[in-house]
Amino acid sequence: MFVRSLSFAMTTWTAKLSSVAALLVFTGSVFPVTAQTATGEDSLITIESDTQSVDNITGVVTAVGNVRIVYPSRGMVTTSRQAQYFSREAMLVLSGDVDAVQEDGNSIRAERVTYNLDEERALANPIPGQQVQSTLLLKQSPDSQTPLTP
Repeated sequence: MFVRSLSFAMTTWTAKLSSVAALLVFTGSVFPVTAQTATGEDSLITIESDTQSVDNITGVVTAVGNVRIVYPSRGMVTTSRQAQYFSREAMLVLSGDVDAVQEDGNSIRAERVTYNLDEERALANPIPGQQVQSTLLLKQSPDSQTPLTP
């Protein structure tokens, strides 16, 4: 998926201008984002968090504290302590107790997940000394069931 443009809509928020004029900090709970893909289709992604900031110079959106991302077109809900979207690189980085669950039952738990939106590839990293946990629902067609043979 290649993101061509983003539009932001706010509900229940407070914005304050930081000392750097290009950085807006939002305090509130809901931050719906509409991403338009290269094919022209819109995908609504809702980001909920304690605070959010948008840096127009670097193109980075940062959400911190109790982050919850809902991506209905992918059937996915993700939670983490922090999320950063790097618009120029089309990269989403989730960190801190990342838990991503799809409606079909697939899930992943890690300390950090980096998702490349253009390539639709994810890299999950655990806390040092621990492991990443994935749960995958493997679908088989009735015709492909073969008994195990030694």
